[in-house]
Amino acid sequence: MKPLIRLFFRTLRAVLGPFLLLGNWLTRPKGIVRTPAEQQAVDARTRNLVLYHFPTCPFCLKTRRVIRRLSLGIELRNARSDATHRAALIAGGGKPQVPCLLITGDDGQQTWLYESDAINAWLNREFGAA
Repeated sequence: MKPLIRLFFRTLRAVLGPFLLLGNWLTRPKGIVRTPAEQQAVDARTRNLVLYHFPTCPFCLKTRRVIRRLSLGIELRNARSDATHRAALIAGGGKPQVPCLLITGDDGQQTWLYESDAINAWLNREFGAA
């Protein structure tokens, strides 16, 4: 019975995924416009951020929309199609759940932030318009 359930959900994802991506592309938000100096400062702060995601995950889409709206240059790592990224996510964060934001501090300490709402709140707090 489990293989049938897995097959059903894989098929559902395969059918709905392209529609999710198209809808996201058609309704993508405009980014914040900053002065070049401000954007350069934001880019420097985002160099230590990595988002592990699945391309068609609705929660990942939600987080990527916030990243686009805030004009952030965060590295995106696809944990679905790249086994190396998936293994790094499990090894560092402890579970294969996405979205997951890896925050590396200046001292090299890593913080793994899960849940789209928590990630979006953190991004808005750190990079949102004052």
